[in-house]
Amino acid sequence: MTDAEEQALRAKLAELLQEHHDLDVAIAAMTEQGVRDQIQLTRLKKRKLQLKDMVIKIEDALLPDIIA
Repeated sequence: MTDAEEQALRAKLAELLQEHHDLDVAIAAMTEQGVRDQIQLTRLKKRKLQLKDMVIKIEDALLPDIIA
């Protein structure tokens, strides 16, 4: 992996982590307020899980395989 590719992945990772955090805050706020829009809440939670999967894939790409 070239340095440019690694930097691009790290930038994307930071972006995804920020969006994941923002969704976490939004979900917590909706839950605290007792928002009854379960469809919206479910969509936010689903997007958060998708982001987590993408974060894991990028982290795996950034970490070299260790041969034991």
